Amino acid sequence: MGTWDALKADTYRQYGRYRAALVLQGFVTRRTFRPVVTMRLCQAARDAGTAGRLVLPLLKLLHRMATHGAAIDFPWGARIGPGLALTHAWGLVVSPGVRIGRNVTLFHGATLGRRDRVGADGARDIGYPVLEDEVWVGPHAVIVGGVTIGRGSRIGAGAFVTSDVPPYSVVAGNPSSIVKSNCVPDVMNPAPAELASSGKQPCISIPESP
Repeated sequence: MGTWDALKADTYRQYGRYRAALVLQGFVTRRTFRPVVTMRLCQAARDAGTAGRLVLPLLKLLHRMATHGAAIDFPWGARIGPGLALTHAWGLVVSPGVRIGRNVTLFHGATLGRRDRVGADGARDIGYPVLEDEVWVGPHAVIVGGVTIGRGSRIGAGAFVTSDVPPYSVVAGNPSSIVKSNCVPDVMNPAPAELASSGKQPCISIPESP
Protein backbone atom coordinates (compact mmCIF):
# COMPACT_ATOMS: atom_id res chain seq x y z
CA MET A 1 0.00 0.00 0.00
CA GLY A 2 1.25 3.46 -0.91
CA THR A 3 1.61 6.40 1.43
CA TRP A 4 -1.34 8.24 -0.10
CA ASP A 5 -3.63 5.23 0.34
CA ALA A 6 -2.54 5.04 3.97
CA LEU A 7 -3.45 8.70 4.42
CA LYS A 8 -6.89 8.02 2.94
CA ALA A 9 -7.40 5.32 5.58
CA ASP A 10 -6.16 7.67 8.34
CA THR A 11 -8.69 10.25 7.16
CA TYR A 12 -11.48 7.69 7.20
CA ARG A 13 -10.69 6.93 10.84
CA GLN A 14 -11.14 10.61 11.64
CA TYR A 15 -14.37 11.27 9.76
CA GLY A 16 -15.97 7.95 8.88
CA ARG A 17 -15.56 8.82 5.20
CA TYR A 18 -12.88 10.00 2.82
CA ARG A 19 -12.66 13.05 0.59
CA ALA A 20 -9.49 14.86 -0.41
CA ALA A 21 -10.81 18.06 1.15
CA LEU A 22 -11.05 16.31 4.53
CA VAL A 23 -7.28 15.80 4.60
CA LEU A 24 -6.73 19.55 4.42
CA GLN A 25 -9.57 20.22 6.87
CA GLY A 26 -8.14 17.78 9.37
CA PHE A 27 -4.64 19.17 8.97
CA VAL A 28 -5.84 22.69 9.73
CA THR A 29 -8.37 21.98 12.47
CA ARG A 30 -7.35 18.77 14.27
CA ARG A 31 -4.29 18.86 16.49
CA THR A 32 -4.05 15.05 16.69
CA PHE A 33 -4.52 14.48 12.96
CA ARG A 34 -1.91 17.01 11.84
CA PRO A 35 1.10 14.87 12.90
CA VAL A 36 -0.35 11.88 11.06
CA VAL A 37 -0.57 13.93 7.87
CA THR A 38 2.97 15.28 8.21
CA MET A 39 4.27 11.76 8.93
CA ARG A 40 2.72 10.48 5.70
CA LEU A 41 4.04 13.48 3.75
CA CYS A 42 7.57 12.84 5.02
CA GLN A 43 7.33 9.20 4.05
CA ALA A 44 5.98 10.08 0.61
CA ALA A 45 8.88 12.48 0.04
CA ARG A 46 11.39 9.89 1.23
CA ASP A 47 10.06 7.39 -1.30
CA ALA A 48 9.76 9.87 -4.19
CA GLY A 49 13.38 9.86 -5.32
CA THR A 50 15.56 12.92 -5.79
CA ALA A 51 12.72 15.44 -5.99
CA GLY A 52 11.21 14.14 -2.79
CA ARG A 53 14.48 14.25 -0.92
CA LEU A 54 14.84 17.92 -1.80
CA VAL A 55 11.64 18.81 0.07
CA LEU A 56 12.08 16.25 2.85
CA PRO A 57 13.98 18.62 5.20
CA LEU A 58 11.13 21.13 5.01
CA LEU A 59 8.54 18.43 5.63
CA LYS A 60 10.53 17.08 8.57
CA LEU A 61 10.50 20.57 10.08
CA LEU A 62 6.74 20.74 9.52
CA HIS A 63 6.37 17.37 11.24
CA ARG A 64 8.42 18.55 14.19
CA MET A 65 6.17 21.59 14.55
CA ALA A 66 3.05 19.39 14.33
CA THR A 67 4.27 16.98 17.00
CA HIS A 68 5.34 19.87 19.22
CA GLY A 69 1.89 21.40 18.92
CA ALA A 70 0.28 18.08 19.79
CA ALA A 71 2.73 17.48 22.68
CA ILE A 72 3.72 14.04 21.43
CA ASP A 73 6.91 12.16 20.55
CA PHE A 74 6.00 10.65 17.19
CA PRO A 75 8.82 9.84 14.73
CA TRP A 76 7.98 10.36 11.07
CA GLY A 77 9.95 7.29 9.97
CA ALA A 78 8.12 4.77 12.16
CA ARG A 79 6.53 1.83 10.33
CA ILE A 80 2.82 2.49 10.81
CA GLY A 81 0.02 0.89 8.85
CA PRO A 82 -3.00 2.70 7.39
CA GLY A 83 -5.91 3.81 9.50
CA LEU A 84 -4.04 5.20 12.52
CA ALA A 85 -6.10 7.19 15.04
CA LEU A 86 -4.56 9.32 17.80
CA THR A 87 -7.13 10.11 20.48
CA HIS A 88 -6.39 13.18 22.66
CA ALA A 89 -2.70 12.22 22.23
CA TRP A 90 -1.16 14.53 24.86
CA GLY A 91 2.02 12.88 26.13
CA LEU A 92 2.03 10.03 23.61
CA VAL A 93 5.50 8.52 23.04
CA VAL A 94 6.30 6.21 20.11
CA SER A 95 9.85 4.94 19.66
CA PRO A 96 11.26 4.88 16.12
CA GLY A 97 11.66 1.08 16.08
CA VAL A 98 8.01 0.34 16.86
CA ARG A 99 5.87 -1.36 14.19
CA ILE A 100 2.15 -0.70 14.07
CA GLY A 101 -0.49 -2.45 11.98
CA ARG A 102 -3.75 -1.25 10.44
CA ASN A 103 -6.66 0.49 12.15
CA VAL A 104 -4.78 0.96 15.43
CA THR A 105 -5.91 3.45 18.09
CA LEU A 106 -3.51 5.15 20.52
CA PHE A 107 -4.74 7.25 23.44
CA HIS A 108 -3.04 10.05 25.35
CA GLY A 109 -0.07 9.28 27.56
CA ALA A 110 0.57 5.88 25.99
CA THR A 111 4.21 4.81 25.62
CA LEU A 112 5.43 2.35 23.00
CA GLY A 113 9.07 2.08 23.90
CA ARG A 114 12.41 0.43 23.52
CA ARG A 115 13.67 -1.98 26.15
CA ASP A 116 17.32 -2.90 26.63
CA ARG A 117 18.37 -6.17 28.25
CA VAL A 118 22.04 -6.31 29.24
CA GLY A 119 23.51 -9.78 29.67
CA ALA A 120 26.19 -10.84 32.11
CA ASP A 121 28.75 -10.47 29.34
CA GLY A 122 27.64 -6.91 28.67
CA ALA A 123 25.86 -7.78 25.43
CA ARG A 124 22.83 -5.59 24.81
CA ASP A 125 19.58 -6.99 23.44
CA ILE A 126 17.26 -4.24 22.17
CA GLY A 127 13.58 -4.76 21.47
CA TYR A 128 10.62 -2.69 20.30
CA PRO A 129 6.90 -3.50 20.42
CA VAL A 130 4.87 -4.71 17.47
CA LEU A 131 1.17 -3.88 17.41
CA GLU A 132 -0.88 -5.95 15.00
CA ASP A 133 -4.05 -4.78 13.26
CA GLU A 134 -7.00 -3.29 15.20
CA VAL A 135 -5.14 -2.92 18.51
CA TRP A 136 -6.50 -0.36 20.99
CA VAL A 137 -4.08 1.18 23.51
CA GLY A 138 -5.69 3.07 26.39
CA PRO A 139 -4.56 6.18 28.24
CA HIS A 140 -1.16 6.00 29.96
CA ALA A 141 -0.57 2.38 29.02
CA VAL A 142 3.09 1.39 28.71
CA ILE A 143 4.25 -1.27 26.24
CA VAL A 144 8.01 -1.85 26.12
CA GLY A 145 10.45 -4.29 24.60
CA GLY A 146 10.24 -6.84 21.84
CA VAL A 147 6.67 -7.89 22.51
CA THR A 148 3.80 -8.50 20.11
CA ILE A 149 0.30 -7.26 20.85
CA GLY A 150 -2.01 -9.60 18.97
CA ARG A 151 -4.66 -8.50 16.54
CA GLY A 152 -7.79 -6.92 17.96
CA SER A 153 -6.48 -6.73 21.53
CA ARG A 154 -7.18 -3.91 23.95
CA ILE A 155 -4.60 -2.59 26.39
CA GLY A 156 -6.35 -0.97 29.35
CA ALA A 157 -5.55 2.41 30.82
CA GLY A 158 -2.38 2.38 32.91
CA ALA A 159 -1.40 -1.18 31.98
CA PHE A 160 2.31 -2.04 31.98
CA VAL A 161 2.99 -4.64 29.29
CA THR A 162 6.33 -6.44 28.93
CA SER A 163 5.22 -9.76 27.41
CA ASP A 164 3.31 -10.91 24.35
CA VAL A 165 -0.47 -10.52 24.29
CA PRO A 166 -2.55 -13.09 22.35
CA PRO A 167 -4.99 -11.84 19.71
CA TYR A 168 -8.38 -10.55 20.87
CA SER A 169 -7.40 -10.17 24.51
CA VAL A 170 -8.13 -7.46 27.07
CA VAL A 171 -5.12 -6.62 29.23
CA ALA A 172 -5.08 -4.54 32.41
CA GLY A 173 -2.98 -3.81 35.47
CA ASN A 174 0.62 -3.26 36.53
CA PRO A 175 2.11 -5.76 35.97
CA SER A 176 -0.38 -6.52 33.23
CA SER A 177 -2.53 -9.62 33.00
CA ILE A 178 -5.17 -10.89 30.61
CA VAL A 179 -8.62 -10.18 32.02
CA LYS A 180 -10.68 -11.27 29.01
CA SER A 181 -10.19 -13.40 25.91
CA ASN A 182 -12.03 -13.47 22.58
CA CYS A 183 -12.91 -9.79 22.82
CA VAL A 184 -14.40 -7.72 20.02
CA PRO A 185 -11.88 -5.18 18.61
CA ASP A 186 -12.59 -1.56 19.51
CA VAL A 187 -12.10 0.38 16.27
CA MET A 188 -14.04 3.60 15.79
CA ASN A 189 -14.63 4.28 12.06
CA PRO A 190 -12.62 1.29 10.83
CA ALA A 191 -11.14 2.05 7.42
CA PRO A 192 -12.70 -0.35 4.90
CA ALA A 193 -10.70 -3.08 3.23
CA GLU A 194 -10.06 -1.13 0.04
CA LEU A 195 -8.35 1.59 2.12
CA ALA A 196 -6.80 -0.37 5.00
CA SER A 197 -5.61 -3.54 3.29
CA SER A 198 -2.73 -4.06 0.89
CA GLY A 199 -3.09 -7.83 0.60
CA LYS A 200 -0.16 -8.37 2.95
CA GLN A 201 -0.14 -10.14 6.29
CA PRO A 202 -0.41 -8.15 9.54
CA CYS A 203 2.50 -5.95 10.54
CA ILE A 204 4.19 -8.71 12.58
CA SER A 205 5.14 -10.62 9.45
CA ILE A 206 6.95 -7.72 7.77
CA PRO A 207 10.73 -8.29 8.07
CA GLU A 208 12.93 -5.75 9.78
CA SER A 209 14.71 -3.24 7.57
CA PRO A 210 18.44 -3.98 7.19
